[in-house]
Amino acid sequence: MAMSKAALQSALRRLGRRSAPSKRNLSSSSARHDDAYEAEKWEKITYLGIATCTILAIYNLTKGHPHHYEEPPPYPYLRIRNKDFPWGPDGFFERKHKNH
Repeated sequence: MAMSKAALQSALRRLGRRSAPSKRNLSSSSARHDDAYEAEKWEKITYLGIATCTILAIYNLTKGHPHHYEEPPPYPYLRIRNKDFPWGPDGFFERKHKNH
C-alpha cells in the first residue's frame, strides 16, 4: 500500500510540474526587433528607388530626340512589292511615305 501511495504521489508531482511546451527560438532571440528594422529599411530603399526612377524618367522624356531619320540605303533586294497591300504602299510596320 505504501508503494502505491508513493507511486501516486510521484505521478501527481509530475503532472503538477508539466507546463506549456517552451517555444523554440531557432537562433532568433530578437526577431521582432530585427523584422521591424528590416521592414523600415526596405521601405526607405523602395521610396528612394521610386524617386530615382521618376527623376530618370523625367530627364529621359524631356531631353531632345531626333525627328529626322536617315533613309537606309536602297538595296535592291529589300521592299520588293509584287502587289499592293490593302492598307497602302508601305508595310504594316514601316514608316509612311512622305507623299501620303
